[in-house]
Amino acid sequence: MDFPTDCIFCKIANKKTGTEIVYKGKGIVAFRDINPIAPVHILIVPKRHIESVNDLTERDASLVGRMVIAAKDIAKELNIAEDGYKLLFRTGKHGGQEVNHIHLHLIGGAALHEEIRPLNVDWK
Repeated sequence: MDFPTDCIFCKIANKKTGTEIVYKGKGIVAFRDINPIAPVHILIVPKRHIESVNDLTERDASLVGRMVIAAKDIAKELNIAEDGYKLLFRTGKHGGQEVNHIHLHLIGGAALHEEIRPLNVDWK
């Protein structure tokens, strides 16, 4: 499978690093975030390189569905499903996307605050 040589998530998804994979599914893998913001912070990524949500097409609908179902299954496996968790796609610079490879954050294991707000309060 071809992938950009500088994309760390492509390297992880295609077993080119020593990163521990916590979930494998059809066309997707999941691993722990290296900078977790909660006790459980897992990234679910497709093996195929897709830069962001903005690059998704109709043919990717089942892939995105599998990512969400994988998050649900991982949450259950890690015993956070009952108390709840967050799922988050970040898209682009203003959305906080740090790696240009679509990824779904599974965040939980503790009560979580909602802190999504503009960095600059004078945005209007």
